[in-house]
Amino acid sequence: MFWPGDRFRQVHVGALALAAIMLPWSEYLLSNAQFLLVGNWLLEGIVRKDFTRRFKRAFTHPAGLVFLSFFTLHAFGLLWTEDMAWGLDLCRILLPVLAFTPILVSTPPLDRREFRTVLLLGAWSTVASTMVCLGLKHDVIGQGGYRELSVFISHIRLALLLCFSVAVFSLLPGRSSRSRVAHGLGIGWCVFFLDRLSSLPGFIILALMAGYGLWRWTGALPVAVRWAVRAAMVLMPLMAGLYVHWCVRAFFREDGTDLSRLDERSAGGERYYHDREKPLRENGHYVWINVADGELQRAWQRRSTHPYLHVDAKGQPLRQTLIRYMASMGLRKDSVGALSLTNEDVARVENGVPSVVVGRRDPVRARIDQVLYEWDHYRAKGDASGHSVAMRYEFLRTGLAIAKANLFVGVGTGDTRPTFAAEYNRERSRLGGPWRLRAHNEFLTLLISFGIIGLVWSLFSWTWPALSIGAFKRPLFVCWAIIFTASCFSEDTIETQMGATFFAYFYTLLVFAYPAAAVSAPEDRSPAVG
Repeated sequence: MFWPGDRFRQVHVGALALAAIMLPWSEYLLSNAQFLLVGNWLLEGIVRKDFTRRFKRAFTHPAGLVFLSFFTLHAFGLLWTEDMAWGLDLCRILLPVLAFTPILVSTPPLDRREFRTVLLLGAWSTVASTMVCLGLKHDVIGQGGYRELSVFISHIRLALLLCFSVAVFSLLPGRSSRSRVAHGLGIGWCVFFLDRLSSLPGFIILALMAGYGLWRWTGALPVAVRWAVRAAMVLMPLMAGLYVHWCVRAFFREDGTDLSRLDERSAGGERYYHDREKPLRENGHYVWINVADGELQRAWQRRSTHPYLHVDAKGQPLRQTLIRYMASMGLRKDSVGALSLTNEDVARVENGVPSVVVGRRDPVRARIDQVLYEWDHYRAKGDASGHSVAMRYEFLRTGLAIAKANLFVGVGTGDTRPTFAAEYNRERSRLGGPWRLRAHNEFLTLLISFGIIGLVWSLFSWTWPALSIGAFKRPLFVCWAIIFTASCFSEDTIETQMGATFFAYFYTLLVFAYPAAAVSAPEDRSPAVG
């Protein structure tokens, strides 16, 4: 049977491009792209009658086998797993490792044009998806609803794709002035949307990538200039730390209220409630003082149709949102304070906005303030439920206790869930049931699942293939490695389908399918692949 020589190659590259395009849009279509890639590879083996040789190349490649061993570790961990359903589901989630690795190690690498096309289609698809998100959810901007702004995938995974898109636009520069301008606009849009997402991890990742790029660029400068620039770079984290310190001091500043001399009754004669020991703060003002619930409820019902003892638009207790909002304005929580609210203030409270400054400050500063409020609440009340940063501290503390008790071989692939549940019960955690989650730290999760031996092997399976092939000399791979590693400190990145695909797809693409010409032809100094 005759089949044009490049047809399989076209489908191969098309499937890789489709996977890049679908990452910010659809898990279903992303899976179909993987089926297309695998099916094309198998069909090509049948048509070309090299099925056996194809499998031999796929499963005898040393670096490929080491990377595949990460999947094998999870399959092996089923042997001492009690929650087999969750263990099998984790293995299913990691199937992209099994799909991409054999195919990309046994197929000729992409050429420069193919590589560039695949990555740029993925980057522009990420930009397009965020534009659609903004069009669909523009009403949540200024309301503190940054999670809702990501419509198609998790806002955390979307932030990772935005960061990688910045690297792609920067390291695959346009060949014409028009395309260079387009790439610059793409970078600006990605940064803008990260700001709308209030993604502190995203901006930390951008700073790390910028630091890497600047450090690498200065290598070609005269010695004096090089070290002057690098010294300035070393000072940047200090400046960022000083900014955060200033935000902390501003948040916890005293507003001059003497907690020992508070009025006992409101102007209307109702006795105030005061929490003098742990009143919390909002925009520098104490929250749980000068609260006259009866007056406040009656005054609120004259201003709004939303019941005082019900929930706001975000499902939060409206009473708490209202009291926090009024505290942020420095108002007493009584009828006089309620009548001081403007119609805009009332609408913002109904929509779940907890502070007068939310949406009126830079989103990054607002996110820092939100984190500080969550931590203040956790410090005062001991309950982290619903507060992401404080909950992560609880997850970390609980996870370390589990890891210490199962240090060498762990609890098995699927037993993180029941083990965490048992540990929460044992320590009588105050986290509410829906918030009793797992580690939210990939390194800790691997330590809990497979012990110190499994964690070390996992890190080896990630690093040795890239080192042996020279991927750490490739700026795009280094940028991706920064993004992925940073994400592993705050999320169980590879325990979600999109996260596992982000890991397996870009690792294999940037390590095994990287254009050979970019390595073997040093005389070619085109910047097309960084």
